[in-house]
Formats: sequence, structure tokens, C-alpha cells
Amino acid sequence: MTPQAGTPRAPQDRTPRSPHAGTPGEKPFLYVVVCAAGVAAGVGRLIAAAQERGWDVGVIATPVALGGFFDVAETERRTGRAVRSAWRTPADPRPFPPPDAVAVAPATFNTVNKWAAGLADTLAVATLCEAYGLGVPVAVLPCVGDALAAHPAYQESLARLSAMGVRFGAPYTGEPEPDGGRPDFGWERALDLLS
Repeated sequence: MTPQAGTPRAPQDRTPRSPHAGTPGEKPFLYVVVCAAGVAAGVGRLIAAAQERGWDVGVIATPVALGGFFDVAETERRTGRAVRSAWRTPADPRPFPPPDAVAVAPATFNTVNKWAAGLADTLAVATLCEAYGLGVPVAVLPCVGDALAAHPAYQESLARLSAMGVRFGAPYTGEPEPDGGRPDFGWERALDLLS
């Protein structure tokens, strides 16, 4: 039985779709959603790792992330596709194929909370909200400081998204390690969560 429009589906009712499964010559397509955090400058590592594992990649950035948090030109060169941040008009062709999976890295406090609340006010958050309805697996690498992570709304958002089947990596706070260095963000963990 198919749920009616507007009826929430329990995670066990969702079957991940794979439009490229069994299609000769077609690679699975990964959407990478990039949020505005300092570590976003390293998103090329995730793109390269995904491509090495056989994914085609398209990047969707939050509007703030697009404004200087990562090298957009280099990202477009790596993926062969324009970075998206704004909705297309109905007359525009779809710039990406449907996703086989989505990786959100880095995922900020703001994006996680808006996504859990269903506030699809940007293309990035709307894409995440839609992924649930499509049954597309989503992996998240949070980049949230301890003070923000303590907020009850954030904890509730993590619980809601986890109940929806979203796969979370360990949180990254960016706090210095005892030796004074910064911990590695571990971009590849997003791909491990999807496998």
C-alpha cells in the first residue's frame, strides 16, 4: 500500500531508490550539500574520495557557504558541473540527475535544525527535506561547537533526523587537541556511512 500524499512514512517503509542500478555505463550520483563552516574549504577531499569510489558528484551549497567558504571554481572543475545554490525555474533543465545518496558535510547547527523542522527555505535544505520522501540515503558530518550542540533544539533535531533514517558521523567541534593541533574533519566518513 502506498502512503497518501502528506502521510509520513516510517523508516522501515522506505526503500532506497537507485536510478542507476544496473544501468550500463552510469555511475551512482551523489549530492554533496555544503554548509557555511570553516572546514568547508576542504570539501574537495570528499569529492575526490567519492569519485575514487565510483560516484559522480554534484554540489549544492547553502547561500552563505557559497559566499566564500569553499573554492567554487575548483569544485566546479572537479565535478564538471556548476555548484547549485538557487532554485531553477520550471523552464530550466535539471542540472543534476536524481541522487542515489546525499552527503551533508559540513552540516551546521542552522541547517540541521531547519531540516529537522521542515523549513525548506534554501535549495540545500529543500533537497534534504525531499531526500526523505524519495527514500534516498543521507549521511551527515556535523560541524557544531559544544555550546551550540548543547541547545535542546539541536538535540531534538538530531533525534528526529536519526529516527528518519539519517546517518550521522561523530560531531566535529573544531576544538584544538591537547597538542594544540586541530583534529581532522574526516571527509571520507560520509562515504563510509553510505556504504
